[in-house]
Amino acid sequence: MTKLRNMVGDRIRDIRKAKGLTQQQLAELSNLDDAYIGSVERGERNFSIDSLEKIVIALKINPSELLQSYDKQNAVEAAKRGAVDEYTVAMSGLNVDEIERIKRIVKEVRGAFK
Repeated sequence: MTKLRNMVGDRIRDIRKAKGLTQQQLAELSNLDDAYIGSVERGERNFSIDSLEKIVIALKINPSELLQSYDKQNAVEAAKRGAVDEYTVAMSGLNVDEIERIKRIVKEVRGAFK
């Protein structure tokens, strides 16, 4: 049972960091205690769906993003997941044209490595 709780806590931490938020800032945005946020991230707290919803709303993410698991022991997979988290944050708030421009830039950069 704690495996899922730890995975969700890890994802909350990763997304929070990708968004440049401290535990205190996330606590304020979600109306939860910062010690509570820390214990959730460490997998120590058996959180409620209501608390999880507050965190999801504060992080401005889809709940499904918390269930996207990856192997932290695999450095390449961890780097990919971190890049996806940062890319998602960078894309938030952009319009369709801006998103399309970024996609073209990423495509060009990928081509440079082939």
